Amino acid sequence: MSDAQVAAALLAQQLINGLTIGLVYALIALGYTMVYGVIQLINFAHGEVFMLGAYLALTAVWLLTAWLGAPPAILLLCGMFALSVVGCALTGRLIERVAYRPLRGSPKLTALITSIGVSFFLQNAVMLLYGSREQSVPEVLPMVSWEVGGVSVSGMQLLILAVSAAMMVGLDRFVRRTRTGKAMRACAENTEAASLMGISPDAVIRNTFMLGSGLAAVGGMLFAMNYGSVSFHDGYLAGLKAFTAAVFGGIGSIPGAMIGGILLGVFEGLAAGYLSSEWKDVFAFGLLVCVLIFRPSGILGENLPEKV
Repeated sequence: MSDAQVAAALLAQQLINGLTIGLVYALIALGYTMVYGVIQLINFAHGEVFMLGAYLALTAVWLLTAWLGAPPAILLLCGMFALSVVGCALTGRLIERVAYRPLRGSPKLTALITSIGVSFFLQNAVMLLYGSREQSVPEVLPMVSWEVGGVSVSGMQLLILAVSAAMMVGLDRFVRRTRTGKAMRACAENTEAASLMGISPDAVIRNTFMLGSGLAAVGGMLFAMNYGSVSFHDGYLAGLKAFTAAVFGGIGSIPGAMIGGILLGVFEGLAAGYLSSEWKDVFAFGLLVCVLIFRPSGILGENLPEKV
């Protein structure tokens, strides 16, 4: 291969690698942006919900293996998906009911500090339940990959692309076409007017937390399968990066969260490939600083008056 072909292959490889992790960031960022759009709250515990989803997926593998010995991969995938999504959705509902609903109407700083407290609670609860050591995730899918023109694509990367795309398209259809989705959009626009039209803000907020937590659970499951291990502190950094993606795309904008997550992952991949993997986090948060300085509303965000 010529130097130009090698350079093109390296670029394509880093773009694919960045897209893979960017899709995971996008799934987490959707939870941040939906909750903020409805109640103007940055839920910093959302990263820990992502981490919990990874652990629940691992728990499903343990349980199915203990019961069935060597279950087929499709059964393992379905079990991981079901336990992580249902468990995290119920956790999101519990967090909203116990930690945030009593603070409705309080200063925003109060809810923000509470979200940090919930984050530490979940992190330490998982550490006590599963231990402080990093847990290895068994291989659910066979390690297969394809190489075309010096660019390698693994089966796991294709699974992440397919599942993430399905989740994002499904969310878009849900928000635009279902009754619950239209209620969410109405509350995001004007909560008081929506309540006068017979929409229950409490129900909408509860559904938003559950939906966002379910998407984070899918991201956690894919993250665990891709990297082959999980740790109780994985949610901290991934949550911060997903928040960066949400701000980058425009906090409160669902398409913005998708685009922001993908772009952040791609930028990280390019930084890791052309600079150093040690610089990718610096690059990610440096990008957040630049966005806050030069375009605080994000790529697709709008400068709207704050709700009263």
